Amino acid sequence: MKKTIVCAYCKGTGKDPFDLLSATSYCLVCNSTGKVEIEEPEIKCVFCAGTGKNPLGARIPCIVCGGKGKNYCIATTKCTYCRGTGKSSDKLPCTKCSGKGMRGEIVME
Repeated sequence: MKKTIVCAYCKGTGKDPFDLLSATSYCLVCNSTGKVEIEEPEIKCVFCAGTGKNPLGARIPCIVCGGKGKNYCIATTKCTYCRGTGKSSDKLPCTKCSGKGMRGEIVME
């Protein structure tokens, strides 16, 4: 099931948070609507800490959540490889959990 949330990248303004081209440039994530859809269940993106911005310093959306600030996740346990941080030793997204910080799946009976 999908739900609509406020765009984390632009904080719901619909404008580019970095004013790269101009002060009226639209948000790359929500296309100026201020809202994005995400599949449930979701968790806060640990890679960008829910900000939607790339934590590596680039002025682009987070490479794990796509700028939404949240990720679809049905995992049940913290990733043992990155210890739940979502980051590998080189500060890029963990390759075992794809930067979500969680691994494993819920078993449906």
